[in-house]
Amino acid sequence: MSETPTTHFGYRDVPEADKARLVGEVFTSVARRYDIMNDLLSFGLHRLWKRHFVATSGVRSGDVVLDLAGGTGDIAALLLPKVGANGRIVIGDINGDMLRVGRDRLTDRGLVRGLDYAQLDAEALPFPDRSFDCVTMAFGLRNVTHKERALAEIHRVLRIGGRALVLEFSAVREPLLRPLYDFHSFKVLPRVGSLVAGDAASYRYLAESIRRHPDQATLKRMMEDAGLARVDVRNLSAGIVAIHRGYRV
Repeated sequence: MSETPTTHFGYRDVPEADKARLVGEVFTSVARRYDIMNDLLSFGLHRLWKRHFVATSGVRSGDVVLDLAGGTGDIAALLLPKVGANGRIVIGDINGDMLRVGRDRLTDRGLVRGLDYAQLDAEALPFPDRSFDCVTMAFGLRNVTHKERALAEIHRVLRIGGRALVLEFSAVREPLLRPLYDFHSFKVLPRVGSLVAGDAASYRYLAESIRRHPDQATLKRMMEDAGLARVDVRNLSAGIVAIHRGYRV
């Protein structure tokens, strides 16, 4: 009898078939406080990272963009002025609770036109080949079970010349910063998660998932293996996060 395939869920090994459900439970738990917690835990830096991510995206008026793991809607809100009245953004997320929170938040801000929503699995995108000028994914790839499948799907749905942009936590490049970053991740983050959101376990998973995510060079190779060309990496905040960019040629 063959062994059941396993993958990591934070620092735990779990059956591959269970990971999507476990990740879903985490984000259902934190959905309504997700951005508040990000503000507290990153001292607001996540907003600056996202603004830089969009400002350097190369998205132009009339573009059609797929924003994966975009449930809270903050990347889409930043992209809307760039795509303009003739563009369109599809916000895709595997978690329905995150999508609902994001849709309600954007609607309350009067942001409706040019936005579509899709509950989907990044490993099997429900779109034809060459559908998008750009695919963005901010702080979502590390939660995908088979990252190589998601990257191959991103490549598939990009138009020729289209861009794939991944903003994700990565490997800290400054050695002196690592002990402080570890203390913040494994001591402060779960405690604040418990006090503010009543959920230490989910925030412990989020910290662990960052450490299990491929580093800058590994993710660059994975994107190239998926068929993306001219992949480059830009570190932000000493490599706490990194932007990976690749093109379909």
